[in-house]
Formats: sequence, structure tokens, C-alpha cells
Amino acid sequence: MNTSFLKRSLLGMALLVVLAGPTIAQEPAPANPLALDAKAVKDAGIVLDKAGVRALGDELKAPGEVKADAYSTVLVSPRVESQVLARKAKLGDVVKAGAPLVVLSAVQVAETQGALIVAEQDWQRIASLGPQAVSARRYNEAKVQRDQARAKLRAYGLSDSQIGGLLRKGSAGADGSFELLAPAAGRVTTDEFLVGERVEPGRTLFTLVKEDSVWVVAQMAPSDAERVKAGADARILVHDAEVPGTVVQRSHQTNESTRTVPVRIEVDNRKDLLHPGELVEARIAVGGVVQKLAVPAESIVLLQNQPTVFIVKADGQFEPTPVMVGDTRDGWTVITQGLKPGTTYVRKGAFALKARLLRSQLGEG
Repeated sequence: MNTSFLKRSLLGMALLVVLAGPTIAQEPAPANPLALDAKAVKDAGIVLDKAGVRALGDELKAPGEVKADAYSTVLVSPRVESQVLARKAKLGDVVKAGAPLVVLSAVQVAETQGALIVAEQDWQRIASLGPQAVSARRYNEAKVQRDQARAKLRAYGLSDSQIGGLLRKGSAGADGSFELLAPAAGRVTTDEFLVGERVEPGRTLFTLVKEDSVWVVAQMAPSDAERVKAGADARILVHDAEVPGTVVQRSHQTNESTRTVPVRIEVDNRKDLLHPGELVEARIAVGGVVQKLAVPAESIVLLQNQPTVFIVKADGQFEPTPVMVGDTRDGWTVITQGLKPGTTYVRKGAFALKARLLRSQLGEG
């Protein structure tokens, strides 16, 4: 027998044995977590849409600082040299108009209180006699002295109710002490004084601020400020929130040190999100609209710190697609790269898909 032929035959038989031997079991490929049937899509609350261009208002960005609304700010100070006897309100308190803030004592007030009590008694006696029983001059003098004493106390900061209380007490109330009242409602934002301290007229003891509205002063380049008009809409970004505002004034003078123009924005602050001194970012509408590719902000999720949109592939499966984003306006985020108009994407339910993907990566099925 031919030796070469025999070797070839044995080799062929060995190969058949190998091919006919047992095979190693292969594990099934893991299921795609982003392959959902119609029921799963509905249960996850997923809504699809086609990416398209939207008309968005043009905006300018500018850094800003929150300031107290000067039109709603009141400085409280004595109108006569006084000594502080007691404190009635402290920093942070919210007070109503007419609420007592501090008890003061003044020599001039004591003198005027005494003069009013005497003048009031004199006037009551003469008024009871009537103008026929006394001369017209004496009648008018008594009335003027009473009225002047009242006017002096009002000028010192006493209210009509306080003056009335003084007259009811009589001479016992003429000790020069009086309560300085809040001229308007607001929050106490400053109270720089000590009990026992002597204070001069005009010295600010309290600052009351009505915080329902505040100002944001945005600093803008002169060329940008020229495009801003009074009444323009604005958005203030602070504490991961967005607060609407309205431009109320644009300065006509450039700051010499910063070479910027202050733009004042009035902001509704009834939710108490903004406080004087905070630094914020302002977005100011400058008229006109621009056409930009945008999707709802909720359709964008972060995967590996990368903004991502889920798109729908030809086979119906979902696929995470990294994108580059721009500004967010009225709940719509501009897409600058990574998504083309007309592409079907997940408008609602992106977080549900992200959760499925993360659970799959953790081996939780």
C-alpha cells in the first residue's frame, strides 16, 4: 500500500473525529436593554418626535448682581437727637406698617410733650367757653399753640395715635420716650445700633425692604446695551432655577472702571429666591427671532457626563446619541451638533431609557 496515501487517509479520519466530537456550549447573547416592544414603550411613557428647527428669541448674556428694589426700600432714622432705650425688632424680622421698631428718648420730645399737654388743656378750657366769652385773639392763640405742639411731635416721628395716647396719660406721659414706628411693611435688612447708644438725627437705625420684587443690575458691553430696550423680557438664572424679569432702565453712562453699561431688571421675588448681593446670570431678549434646531430640555440626559439624546434606529431600537447643546429657552435646548433635522428621537421618557441602560450595565437585567 502506498505510504503517502495511508497517511492522508489517517489524517482525514482524525479530522472527522474532531469535527464529530462534542462542542463547547455558547452562552446566549445578552438582550438589548434598548429593544422595547410596543407595550414596553407605552408602559415607559415614551413619546417620539422628529427633530426640527424652532423659532427662538435672540438673547444676550450678561453677569448681574441682585440689589434691593430702591422703590420698595425705606430707611428708618430718628428726626431728633435721641438715646436708644429698647429694641423692638431685629435683623431678619418681617414687620407691618406701623409696627414699633425701637424705643427712643429725647429731651426735645419731652419738652414738646409737656407743651402739648398744657396747650391741650388750655384749648379745652377756652373751647368750652366759646369764642363769645374770650377775645378772638386769645381763642386763636390757644388753638395755634395746641396745633403747633401736635405738629412738632409729628415732625419728631410720632403718629396721631401716639399723640392721642400721650394726651390720655397726661403729665405722666411727658417723659420724652417714644416708639419709632415702621413707615412701611418690609423685612429688616440692617439694624446697626446698640441699646443705650446716643444717635444723631438722620442716623439710619433700620433698613426695611419689601422683598416681593428685587433688581438685578446686569453689566453689559456698550454695544450690547444699545440693543436692549426698556420693557424687554429677561431671564435670571440662579440656584439651578430660572426667574422671569423685565428690563426697566438702561443707564446712559458707561462705568469708567469696568467699561460696561448697567442695565436694571425688575424681578418678581415673591418666592424669595433672590437676595441682595448675590451674583447671577441674566439673559435679555433683544427682539427678533432666530431659527435653530432644538429639542425639549427633558429629552436630554447625561451619560458619562455627555449630553445624550435617544434616537430611533431603522430596526425600531433606541440608540443613545451624544450631542452638543447650546442655550435653553422656554424649555427648549438648542442642539449645535450630533442631531440632524428630521431624525426621530425620544421626546419624553429619556430618563426611563437611561435607567434601563444603567441597570443592564450593572448586570441587573
